[in-house]
Amino acid sequence: MVFDVDGTLVDSERHGHRVAFNRAFVEFSLPDHWDEVTYGRLLRTTGGQRRIDGWLAARGVSEDERRRLVPALHARKTEIIRELIRDGAIQARPGATRLVAELAEAGIRLAVATTGSRGWVEQVLATALPDTRFEVVVGGEDVANRKPDPEAFLGALKGLRLGPGEAVAIEDSAEGLAAAKAAGLTTVVIVNAYTADHDVAPGDLVLDDFGTVEVPAHVVADPHHTGCAGVLDLAILRTVHGAVWST
Repeated sequence: MVFDVDGTLVDSERHGHRVAFNRAFVEFSLPDHWDEVTYGRLLRTTGGQRRIDGWLAARGVSEDERRRLVPALHARKTEIIRELIRDGAIQARPGATRLVAELAEAGIRLAVATTGSRGWVEQVLATALPDTRFEVVVGGEDVANRKPDPEAFLGALKGLRLGPGEAVAIEDSAEGLAAAKAAGLTTVVIVNAYTADHDVAPGDLVLDDFGTVEVPAHVVADPHHTGCAGVLDLAILRTVHGAVWST
């Protein structure tokens, strides 16, 4: 099983990364501020440094200045997000802990394929999902190309020593879905408030959360007729994967 992290396993974008970016802007005496709507739009650009660079370029900051400023801004933003993690500001999405525990108990091997920096990803996983071991973690430093390029997922498969027919990806966005599909993976999409309007029609199952028995998720699309009733579990994952690879 190969998971994305930001917005998928953990609710990190709205009250995590966005807050950290804005605090970094203040510390660098910059006039920039990303409200929730603006940040949602910026998320279509994967990778924090690319996001900052594109934003600054659009408001006329020179390439030389961006070359100096962007890495420093991103480094400080990463320090701030780690502080937020230590303070418990970033939590696993409802149902995520249940699912990964079920998968681990069943002996399913777990991996991460993300464009986030490895240091903060490992920290947030250790904090939000402390009882879960991810055998392979592919982060932004491990790839030359960001999603929707499939490199991160291909790297996770290589680390697991598995072919695409032997794993399932779980993503939250159109870019992540495109990357996973390009790697040949069955892909379940768990959208969030920022990605609910993304075109995720190629997804093999689409929900708005992992779901719990008490609070089932809304099933957005179930093209393979898995019968998912709003709780993503191992049985549903096996059903959707079997349906994809039987066609």
